[in-house]
Amino acid sequence: MAGVAAGETAALGTGLRRLKACLDGSGGGHLRQLIDLEPAWSRHDYFFVSEDTALSRSVAEKHRTRYVPHFALGQARLGAPLKMLAGAIRSVFASAAIMLQERPDVLISTGAGAVFFPLVWARLLGAKIVVVESFARFDKPSVFGRMTARLAHEKVAQSKALAAYWPDAAVFDPLKMLDGERPPKKPLLFATVGAILPFDRLVSMVAELKARGEIPEEVLIQTGQGGLAPDGLTTVETLPFADMQATLKDADLVVCHGGTGSLITALRQGCRIVAVPRLFELGEVYDDHQAEITEAFTARGMIAMAKTVDDLSAALKTVRERDPVLATSDPAELIAHLNGLLDGWRVQARRAA
Repeated sequence: MAGVAAGETAALGTGLRRLKACLDGSGGGHLRQLIDLEPAWSRHDYFFVSEDTALSRSVAEKHRTRYVPHFALGQARLGAPLKMLAGAIRSVFASAAIMLQERPDVLISTGAGAVFFPLVWARLLGAKIVVVESFARFDKPSVFGRMTARLAHEKVAQSKALAAYWPDAAVFDPLKMLDGERPPKKPLLFATVGAILPFDRLVSMVAELKARGEIPEEVLIQTGQGGLAPDGLTTVETLPFADMQATLKDADLVVCHGGTGSLITALRQGCRIVAVPRLFELGEVYDDHQAEITEAFTARGMIAMAKTVDDLSAALKTVRERDPVLATSDPAELIAHLNGLLDGWRVQARRAA
């Protein structure tokens, strides 16, 4: 989009009303990326739309948040099409009610399935749509990205490879290495399965290695709601985001699922990380994007990857023996891009008034 003229830029914040922005992201890493983009949306009237998860409840403590029912197309692939259909129908009506009440000027979405219908309704009601493809997608767009691409006024890719699919998208690779020393660590292994679903295979792998004496560190496991809680180990179903960050600051070792939110949050704290991707073939996730994510991070030397208990044993030895890596997702360029878009739409709204 063309930039805002210098005179109009000077007028921003003086004679222009703020836009009303809907921040649209499902309850894990997608929502975390929206939080990272705060310098762009905090200048406007805003609200979040997400699923009801531990992370979204943490967001709701500080920011106005509306909830939609969970559903995902992958539920049908895992043999639960009626469950998917029921969730989708509930989401259609819940999303319509929210958008008719809120009437946002712009919707910024990082995906995925559960927040599809808020985007559709916002578009039908005249909102500008920005689709930010997930950082988890290195090679090709997600199903959500493909479904929403034609509805978007602006598309953002976070991998150069995606430019082949979206030649008209703005491209920003946010992954940045960090200098400096990591925080002082405790002899703690923190295992986390993410904000939404249990992951009993990961939990049982950690429990088995602890029982075999291969994990001398203290172990804390975040199991997900209703997840496996092995006897003799400290477990918690969910953690507020602030508590999660504090735990990662202390933990020397992290064993986590293959979600980008979990990986980036642990890398920021200089943890030694082993990722265990959820696998579609085992019915643990709706597709194999976590395997794609963990392979990409492993290739960059940032983490180790494991799929079996023996893999995990070897991977823990590997990360213990090498220097930990500090990295983050730096959204500064994307924030600047979004600021330009939003300021331009404010000028357009003034001209149309």
